[in-house]
Amino acid sequence: MRADNAGEGGILTLMSLAGRNTSARMTSVLVILGLIGGSFFYGEVVITPAISVMSAIEGLEIIAPQLDTWIVPISIIVLTLLFVIQKHGTGMVGKLFAPIMLIWFLLLAVLGARSIYANPEVLQALNPYWAVHFFLQYKTVSFIALGAVVLSITGVEALYADMGHFGKLPIRVAWFSVVLPSLVLNYFGQGALLLKHPEAIKNPFFLLAPEWALITMLIIATLATVIASQAVISGQIYIPFINWLLYVSVVIVIVSFEHSSNLAAAYGIAVTGTMVLTSILSATVARKNWHWNKLFVGLMLVAFLCIDIPLFSANLDKIVSGGWLPLSLGMVMFTVMTTWKSERFRLLRRMHEHGNSLEAMISSLEKSPPVRVPGTAVYMSRALNVIPFALLHNLKHNKVLHERVILLTLRTEDAPYVHNVRRVQIEQLSPSFWRVVASYGWRETPNVEEVFHRCGLEGLSCRMMETSFFMSHESLIIGKRPWYLRLRGKLYLLLQRNALRAPDQFEIPPNRVIELGTQVEI
Repeated sequence: MRADNAGEGGILTLMSLAGRNTSARMTSVLVILGLIGGSFFYGEVVITPAISVMSAIEGLEIIAPQLDTWIVPISIIVLTLLFVIQKHGTGMVGKLFAPIMLIWFLLLAVLGARSIYANPEVLQALNPYWAVHFFLQYKTVSFIALGAVVLSITGVEALYADMGHFGKLPIRVAWFSVVLPSLVLNYFGQGALLLKHPEAIKNPFFLLAPEWALITMLIIATLATVIASQAVISGQIYIPFINWLLYVSVVIVIVSFEHSSNLAAAYGIAVTGTMVLTSILSATVARKNWHWNKLFVGLMLVAFLCIDIPLFSANLDKIVSGGWLPLSLGMVMFTVMTTWKSERFRLLRRMHEHGNSLEAMISSLEKSPPVRVPGTAVYMSRALNVIPFALLHNLKHNKVLHERVILLTLRTEDAPYVHNVRRVQIEQLSPSFWRVVASYGWRETPNVEEVFHRCGLEGLSCRMMETSFFMSHESLIIGKRPWYLRLRGKLYLLLQRNALRAPDQFEIPPNRVIELGTQVEI
């Protein structure tokens, strides 16, 4: 958790950190590894709500076996309610998360300790001799068993990804004081139960509890798994299309796999794949950013990979029985992310090549000014030194210019947040032209009204409802390419059509926006 970007974690953060002090070729490799890891994590985001909620609802099989056919419908109902509240944010129920999770982990600890007390011989498992003996005695079986063991550590990668929500210290304190002891006690308790009652293998977790407490266990387990699902579903930024696309994906997974045990294979590949790539990127950060000793970093990487690779390999034999799901989801997400990145770069480069010098145009307009109309016009500008297409087309077709012109560039920094002091930079280019550059972190949502407020504090007064916003709308044409690049181009067109529109993204009133079309070949 030392590898953070201004307090934010996750494999994409690692990718960003690792690429800061490396060569261009090495950075390209790290970006690919990071995107693959991110793709695995997105696959996990689909699987986690499904397997978590289903495993909790499956407690019904113990309480009332005749209700086993209701597990899938009830799981879908619970998740539907969870996704519905995303629109309103989780602040209204977030205050309940901590006490529920504390009760959950204390319950795990008590049930586990109770079972250990009844059968203390399970504590012999603390002796590593038995693990080594098992591996040497049952080589094939032990390797296959690793694929099941990995389910006991799923979720830990989300601790790193959620670091920005809670901070390092709270996560470390909660992990070492509550979560880890509770999980260890519960897993040992399940082992003790199985030593005494092998038939409990059908659901050792719920069978740890006395019969009179099963309904309470089911309710608390459901609440806890809903909270665990929330951890990977959404932050504070709600995007309807993404929310409901994820919901549909989760429902399809639940209906297709029907039982949490059927999803175990899929979950294992997603988690262990992320673990392998996280270890590689972490070692790169330790060497390139922290300047740790090369030998020490190498030994550390080998030690981690000696754990990660066997766990990942043990899950590869489950591709047919469910492992194909995260691999397919990962492949789709990797294709989408790389397509968006490469085609977006191609588009911006094309527009830059065909753009005209901003400095030359301003000089020309000052010498031979067009007709001026009252008011302020804001032109959204991607490149600082290139004339926005919307400005060119406005001059070409309307042959007028507002009395005051602001070229606004919204820039995303390589940091989760940008301090308000650095938010806005203003430069006067001529008596009637201003350049405003607003910087945001990648966890922040750009807000033009906030930018105007900052501009007003620095002497450039703007009123949202008295300003015209000119934006260019690119109609893209795919040029001559090989067939596979044409397919990628068509995918980009599809993504662009479904992307959030700039006025919505930047919270600009629709009745103040004027879009001017331009055709670009990519």
